[in-house]
Amino acid sequence: MPLTPPSRLPVANWARNVAYDRARSHRPESVEELRALVRDSDRVRALGSAHSFSPLVAADGDVVWTDALPGEATVDGGQGGPATATVAATMTYTDVCAALDKAGHALGNLASLPNITIAGACATATHGSGDTQRCLSASVRALEMVGPQGDLVEMSRETHPDTFPGAVVALGALGIVTRMTLDVEPSYAVSQRVLLDVPLDEPMHRFDEVFGSAYSVSAFTDWDSGTARLWLKDRVGEEAPRVRAGGRAAREPVHPVPGRDPGECTGQLGVGGPWHERLPHFLHAAAGSVPDGSGDERQSEYFVPRANAPAAIEALRGIGHLLEPVLSTSEVRTVRGDDLWLSPAYGRDSAAFHFTWVSDEEALQPVIAEVEERLLPLGARPHWAKLTRLAPGEVFGLYERSADFKRLAGELDPAGTFRNPFVDALLADA
Repeated sequence: MPLTPPSRLPVANWARNVAYDRARSHRPESVEELRALVRDSDRVRALGSAHSFSPLVAADGDVVWTDALPGEATVDGGQGGPATATVAATMTYTDVCAALDKAGHALGNLASLPNITIAGACATATHGSGDTQRCLSASVRALEMVGPQGDLVEMSRETHPDTFPGAVVALGALGIVTRMTLDVEPSYAVSQRVLLDVPLDEPMHRFDEVFGSAYSVSAFTDWDSGTARLWLKDRVGEEAPRVRAGGRAAREPVHPVPGRDPGECTGQLGVGGPWHERLPHFLHAAAGSVPDGSGDERQSEYFVPRANAPAAIEALRGIGHLLEPVLSTSEVRTVRGDDLWLSPAYGRDSAAFHFTWVSDEEALQPVIAEVEERLLPLGARPHWAKLTRLAPGEVFGLYERSADFKRLAGELDPAGTFRNPFVDALLADA
């Protein structure tokens, strides 16, 4: 039975393009209640902030909303070893960052939005930006999850060195993660500045220089105007040498989507502030690129091998006239490679090409097809939680360790308790 009246439970994901059955939705208030629920379910999927757009977040069985589970974070300062923080996986980055900063510690990077759950972000390889920064999942050192019999399963890099890299970006297919241990470091300050009207020729012809010009760099464009806006984030006291990238410095705060309220965004104009108040683009109170918080948008994203980034920029400029009418904004970021089997940056440094679209999926399908026709030959891997025209099996085929992941899923969840139609199709084709 649901622990919250069905009328009060969410009925869709954030973007409202995936619906859920209220009668099969649950909101447990303790790990023990969650374990009991899993024991009694044939099929169950967990959801945190539901900030995903793909069929990955659909469910054909029970749905567990995890936001009522207890949230706490404890920091181990690292005497005799690396500094770590053990956190409830259902916490948002907003809450985790506040706890870490209070203890004098920090994460190396954050996504554009802070109000997403740790578990969901890591399960889908969500990322920030920076030549030296891997996806958020790469900071995970250990995890605890509820297995198919309601048992608690613990895994870490130390105890399961051969399979742990397959258990972090796991698409919710191995269990419901309840706790994670993250690598942390001492707190630091960050300043953020924006350059406007930067010619797209700059990142296309001097990609390494432009994206190496700050600790974290994002380039926003519509692909049709021929210009970009650069968000440059530096650690205070560790500023990278200034690189001339054209354009002009913004003299007042701006929003990544021209014309929208910059009050939704984190501090700019080179004024330093705590790491967690500068690394995201948006404040916790803001939903993101949609001003009314409705989630009335769609998103796609593709990780291209870094060496192919200039070719990808050139290819997208060639269809800018097709993209601009259905595009709110597009962002280019860099992500360091990692060893996580299903990370789109597995085994290679990458450039991530993100698209925030209007919410008309029928109009978007031919445009997304045009994007993929140009980026897939360059080695692109779609973001798991965002829209693509590729079938699940086609996406899975882009990963060298897909067969290893299928074996791991068979070992940890042989009956498919944590699967849904998307995961079924994914594993069937491995």
